[in-house]
Amino acid sequence: MEQRSRGENIYFRKDGRWEGRYAVGRKNNGKIKYGYVYGKSYQEVESRLLPLKQAAKKMLQLYGESLMLYEEWISKWKRLIQTTVKASTFSDYCYKLNRYLLPHFGKIPLYQLTSEKIQQVIDEKLANTLSHSSVHIVIRLLSKTLKKAREDGLISENPCDAAILPKRKPQKIHALTIQQQRSLVKAVESYPDEKGKAAILSLNTGMRIGEISALTWEKIDFTNARIYVEQTCRRVMIDEQKEQGKTGLHYDTVKSIASHRVIPMNKIVKKLLKNLKMKSKSRFVFSIEEKGCEPRVLTYHFHRIRQIAKLDTTHFHQLRHTFATRCLEENIGVASVSALLGHSSTKMTLDVYSDSMLEERVHAVAAIERIAL
Repeated sequence: MEQRSRGENIYFRKDGRWEGRYAVGRKNNGKIKYGYVYGKSYQEVESRLLPLKQAAKKMLQLYGESLMLYEEWISKWKRLIQTTVKASTFSDYCYKLNRYLLPHFGKIPLYQLTSEKIQQVIDEKLANTLSHSSVHIVIRLLSKTLKKAREDGLISENPCDAAILPKRKPQKIHALTIQQQRSLVKAVESYPDEKGKAAILSLNTGMRIGEISALTWEKIDFTNARIYVEQTCRRVMIDEQKEQGKTGLHYDTVKSIASHRVIPMNKIVKKLLKNLKMKSKSRFVFSIEEKGCEPRVLTYHFHRIRQIAKLDTTHFHQLRHTFATRCLEENIGVASVSALLGHSSTKMTLDVYSDSMLEERVHAVAAIERIAL
């Protein structure tokens, strides 16, 4: 049998072939990453191995750690940022990376992640399957991961900076009409499960479904008729290694300083919550026995209610939009509506609900007309 020379990394395999290996870089854990070549004889592998070693050495000199695959960099990046962001944010990052970025970029070395490749994926893949707003969100995450790679000296520039993203289409808000709102309220009143009352709470406060799920009795001040919105609840990924990803219920502070807010209770809400409190055996307003009721359970009950009301295409989040629209229709100031919704700025409120303020613009034009006369 042919013999091998020491240190050449050429080995005889059990399947009768010869194998040669050569260093092509390092993994994100610091261990050497190898490339492999196979042949029927020692001499064949030896002759093929030498130019591969030389090419790999040159590549290492030119590109260094940027030979790391994007998926390897992401494994390291996730370890770096996991303790610096909320669990819900980290779960969201993992989902978007696994669903939209790693399938397209995972096997590409960092130095080969060019603006041209990114633009191709945007134009041919993402833009055809996602809304324009979602494309912006996904590429913003890609840019975030590559910004850190640039800061660590793995790449010289962020290729996302040159990417051309599709123009965002104006977000259309579909609030319920007054008649639809009345039909929904009537359906809730006939619904036998108390969890359906979450719809009434959202219609009268503008609270998000996660905020309602996390609402506890200690955050409700009946004396002063106030609701303190301080935390939210959502299901997050806790083990992405398992098939489909293992998830768990997670309670956390609301997503921003603006979302941390106080909402006054009207008479409808106060009466509703007092009735729920009399029957409650949990610290949560909406619960299953003593445990909090997660958003997807409230969603399930809402879907049954909307069928009763013959509003099959209505989503729970539209109740929040309906609350905001009713406020604006009653000429409530934008600053107050923005604060009630927990928006970060009045500009955001104006951008989203500008169509709801049409009546106010009609009155403004009429007022100018009267002055002219």
